[in-house]
Amino acid sequence: MAVINENYLLLKSSYIFSEIAQRVNKFEIENPEADVIRMGIGDVTLPLPQAVVDSFKDAVDEMADKESFRGYGPEQGYSFLIEDIIQHEYQPLGIELTPEEVFVSDGAKCDTGNIQEIFGLDNTVAVTDPVYPVYVESNVMAGRTGPMGEDGRYGKLVYLPCTAENDFIPELPTEDVDLIYLCYPNNPTGTTLTRDQLKRWVDYARQNQAVILFDAAYEAYITQEDIPRSIYEIEGAKECAIEFRSFSKNAGFTGTRCAYTVVPRELVAYDAQGGKHDLNSLWNRRQTTKFNGVSYPIQKAAQAIYTPQGQKEIQANINYYMTNAGIIREGLKAIGLEVYGGVNSPYIWIKTPGMTSWEFFDLLLNEVQVVGTPGVGFGPSGEGYFRITAFNTLENTREAVARIGRLEF
Repeated sequence: MAVINENYLLLKSSYIFSEIAQRVNKFEIENPEADVIRMGIGDVTLPLPQAVVDSFKDAVDEMADKESFRGYGPEQGYSFLIEDIIQHEYQPLGIELTPEEVFVSDGAKCDTGNIQEIFGLDNTVAVTDPVYPVYVESNVMAGRTGPMGEDGRYGKLVYLPCTAENDFIPELPTEDVDLIYLCYPNNPTGTTLTRDQLKRWVDYARQNQAVILFDAAYEAYITQEDIPRSIYEIEGAKECAIEFRSFSKNAGFTGTRCAYTVVPRELVAYDAQGGKHDLNSLWNRRQTTKFNGVSYPIQKAAQAIYTPQGQKEIQANINYYMTNAGIIREGLKAIGLEVYGGVNSPYIWIKTPGMTSWEFFDLLLNEVQVVGTPGVGFGPSGEGYFRITAFNTLENTREAVARIGRLEF
């Protein structure tokens, strides 16, 4: 008799974005003439930069030639891309990495979900709340949590509330934790930590032999100088942090899939007897066992981001989305809504006016045909909030803000 992983039964609801898709599909079937503007999921709308497309095509042509065809590549990524990542992303920040510390992958979502596999099930996990659902649900599936309580929180998981009352800055845990998920610029709130605020977390992790899992997927959208782009800008972070980055949001790779994770050589965790083990080797072992690497054409396309033309083109895309973010932020503030984010992030976090997150979702969908994401889908502290993304077109962004402005709150 085959037996299931019963941890999956602890998941009390469908993945938030699947639930949204089902509700929107139902609405569109019932209202076939409706012009729905989707600003919920964090998918981009601009096409791949031309430099990326040209390099992609050239690489595909190489694969069509007997002399230049490539089969299996290195699971960790090709050296040409890894070296460019180090040179362009980290060296300008004064961060030195070796090629063995950078692992190319098919998405930050995959890596943030898979990284927990190299840690024992007895680790206590802390997450900011609200939080990107993958961090929570991958640990539920693995068996590190208990059932969800009536308060919407999973047992054994440590929640660190981030709300307007604490300026969306999580407090250090008051109980011992081993793994800490931090995402900055934050998804979903769009808020950030300064260097001093992030240093408190690095100091805490070092003092408590904890590991920070730092999701920096939106670092390209940072505009303010005191906001660190990498956790490794903080002294000592290589001893306590793994960093995840992505090409999805800065270069439009949501449909082509390419990202990378940094696991420093200095970073260690412990076995049951207290023996030290470097996490770089464990992650390498996991990847070489379960992952065959990102395809050669995709990695060549990603490398083109670091050419002068590629840099110019992706910055133009980032500016485009941040223009949208400004339109949303200022437009919603002008009609009296309380909003956050949208300065160092493509996400705008809205305080719902006297209604629940799902009630606000239904209001926008049914009355003005605008789709966002209910904050409660990101955790209990997200109740009473709502996320809108800046990744739609400029025209749709302006139209969506105008439609919401016609509502009376």
